[in-house]
Amino acid sequence: MAVSSAAGGGGGEVAVRRRGCCAGGCGAKLFPEESFRSWSAYGRALRETAPRLRDRVTARSADAVEVNEVRGRSGAEMRRTLTWWDLIWFGIGAVIGSGIFVLTGQEAKDAAGPAVVVSYAVSGVSAMLAVFCYTEFAVEIPVAGGSFAYLRVELGDFVAFIAAGNILLEYCIGGAAVARSWTSYFATLLNHRPSDFRIHASALADGYSELDPIAVAVVAAICAFAVVSTQGSSRFNYVLSILHMAVIAFIVAAGLTKADAANLTADFAPFGARGVFAASAVLFFAYIGFDAVSTMAEETRDPARDIPVGLVGAMTLTTAVYCLLALVLCLMQPYAAIDPDAPFSVAFTAVGMDWAKYIVAFGALKGMTTVLLVSAVGQARYLTHIARAHMAPPCLADVHPKLGTPVNATVAMTAATAVIALFTDLAILSNLLSISTLFIFTLVAVALLVRRYYVAGETADADRRKLSACLVVIVASSTATAACWGAASAGGGGWVPYAVTGAVWLAATLFLQLGVPKARAPKTWGVPLVPWLPSASIFINVFLLGSMDGASFTRFAIWTAALLAYYFLVGLHASYDTAKALAADAEAARVEEGRKAAAVAVAVGCRMQSIQGRSAA
Repeated sequence: MAVSSAAGGGGGEVAVRRRGCCAGGCGAKLFPEESFRSWSAYGRALRETAPRLRDRVTARSADAVEVNEVRGRSGAEMRRTLTWWDLIWFGIGAVIGSGIFVLTGQEAKDAAGPAVVVSYAVSGVSAMLAVFCYTEFAVEIPVAGGSFAYLRVELGDFVAFIAAGNILLEYCIGGAAVARSWTSYFATLLNHRPSDFRIHASALADGYSELDPIAVAVVAAICAFAVVSTQGSSRFNYVLSILHMAVIAFIVAAGLTKADAANLTADFAPFGARGVFAASAVLFFAYIGFDAVSTMAEETRDPARDIPVGLVGAMTLTTAVYCLLALVLCLMQPYAAIDPDAPFSVAFTAVGMDWAKYIVAFGALKGMTTVLLVSAVGQARYLTHIARAHMAPPCLADVHPKLGTPVNATVAMTAATAVIALFTDLAILSNLLSISTLFIFTLVAVALLVRRYYVAGETADADRRKLSACLVVIVASSTATAACWGAASAGGGGWVPYAVTGAVWLAATLFLQLGVPKARAPKTWGVPLVPWLPSASIFINVFLLGSMDGASFTRFAIWTAALLAYYFLVGLHASYDTAKALAADAEAARVEEGRKAAAVAVAVGCRMQSIQGRSAA
């Protein structure tokens, strides 16, 4: 780790940081906080890790701080140019991509059979519940930080940082997976196999040995476009998305002409309910991306109107399209004959419409291009807000004064995505990505319940304890249900454990509704059916986590350990110094205001005495 020196006094340094995160250039200002000014300062900071951790674990931000103070650290403002129309097409462009065109074949063939349609519906319900939770936060806290900002406000810095690391992992992995799928369909378009365009590196382990230079080139090109203009990216996105929807309409219409109901009904769920839910957990990957829309709240003209319409509208349309496409695929071919890599293209070839595979491949490429574009836009805005909080190098928060886009953050995230896309196989990426995303969505649902039922300084201690107990029981019962499902063998275990854990979840949610008074109501738009809807989101997200494979959890644990190491060595001290500097700055401003008020009072008093003196004379 490089420790840089910082010139200037404390007050001047605070002022510089508030005007722009990286006034002296990124090379010298990667870590401008006091703890990193010298090796001795860093040593003192490490010795104070325990008390600093106690301070930051319980520290919660405020809505106004995120919207005004933290956002102001980027120097230039992002431009408010987006409407609900832009957000709907951003949502469609972010979601409908490689998931439906690649994972559908993989999960239909190996996990769910024709019941993959049900798997998509289950994942869609989970995603929609998360959409509602995100929407309320995005309306109330319209900043680029998305779930990172929401969790900082409700659950504190430490939880927000762990989520932030997984958010960044989600976007890097998602972009890498889509980029590798782009290569696969590009190969199909040219009558080649994907391996023809990849370089085999025998020295590397399986799953990491097929190098994909085309994926890297595509990611780099998308990065350049995302840097230039958010509004231009929006226009480009919905033009491509409209073309993409036209291709989807063709797939449905042409596919139904070759439908055979026997393919669907002969063996609808060959792998049983376990296969359906296991496929749902993986197919959740196909819905990932809508949270990128919430990061654009800062650039939305009317967040209270545009965000609910944009997010809910996009997710509703996406779920319907996914279920319809999966149904058409399973009607065209027996599930055992579905190709796991390019299922729709191969299906059209199998039914005698070989020419149609070119239209399918072209449409898939269009969809993947928009996913990459929206991902590049969204991930940069996440990193921008994380850097504003000084949990990442603050120079990454800079917004270009002319372009109005976070150039440094965009380039940094694109570079990480390109490296992952070069090495890592799609199967590894999709499973790890689903775990990370389901974990984040669970935290956002918990944060929404905290927001509705707890306000610091107003909620009584007894009500706070009741809320904490309810949240613990809701999460524990959901985890117990997932654990029972994961531990039981297929077709075994009986229904009794699920009846018990489900009843406990119901009782905890009902007690939260009836026994704990709400502390806050949404100002403009709120999630309906609170606490039931966010509690259901927690339950289904945790349940789907229980359907994931053990290797993915091992990779998730390794990544979380790396995040904790960074937090204790860097992020904790940087955020602590920033909070301390801001508190000192606020105190100085308060003292200055007090002095001004006293001076005004003295002046008014003297003036009154003068008037009274003249009146007496």
